[in-house]
Amino acid sequence: MTRIKRGYIARRRRTKIRLFASSFRGSHSRLTRTITQQKIRALVSAHRDRDKQKRHFRRLWITRINAVIREGGVSYSYRKLIHDLYKRRLPLNRKILAQIAISNKSCFYMISNEIRKEVDWKEYAGII
Repeated sequence: MTRIKRGYIARRRRTKIRLFASSFRGSHSRLTRTITQQKIRALVSAHRDRDKQKRHFRRLWITRINAVIREGGVSYSYRKLIHDLYKRRLPLNRKILAQIAISNKSCFYMISNEIRKEVDWKEYAGII
């Protein structure tokens, strides 16, 4: 009988997986079974950590805004600023506020002072 050569589909699939895992160390980049396991593990970690990264950046922005606000006035804080922004219906999110706070503090103080002027101070004193 003549020799029958197999097709190329399985080999093409394995080489595609090997290209994905080419930067992994040891058998994780050489053996097909461990490559597929590590590929699944890497994709799961990437999916999980995308949400974690969003949380991390939100915490960073809040910390930056709060630090700059507390430099300006002792009685004013991050939560009061955000509350006043929502009351005034200003579409400034935390990322934009943090960028303004880091790059241009005088502009940030101007924004917070304008917001504070508009808010009725009786609410903070508890006189209503």
